[in-house]
Amino acid sequence: QVQLVESGGGLVQPGGSLRLSCVVSGFSLDYYAIGWFRQAPGKEREGVSCIHSHDGRTFYDGPAKGRFTTSKNNAKHTVYLQMNSLKPEDTAVYSCAADVYGGCPTSTSVYWGQGTQVTVSS
Repeated sequence: QVQLVESGGGLVQPGGSLRLSCVVSGFSLDYYAIGWFRQAPGKEREGVSCIHSHDGRTFYDGPAKGRFTTSKNNAKHTVYLQMNSLKPEDTAVYSCAADVYGGCPTSTSVYWGQGTQVTVSS
């Protein structure tokens, strides 16, 4: 069974940092890209980043580019999202996801974790 479990969220002050983890089981990171998404209260879910399976290439949406970094350790079955220079508008539930075809996931992909709460506040 495909499973994705996020951890690492919490409360941080503006300008601070957090590192999120996504531990996967039931499939290999050698063949599946992992994306990070976030959803704030009352807002639609938006994409944050993606890391490819085959070459490890990474992609970021505008708000995350230059502040967030995604990486992975295939042997540990874990994908990371390092978040620096956090802003209050980064407050959201962050989820990792995979697509059945192995490419970068979208909002319609079927493999999702339950999410971890990130709160950026003074």
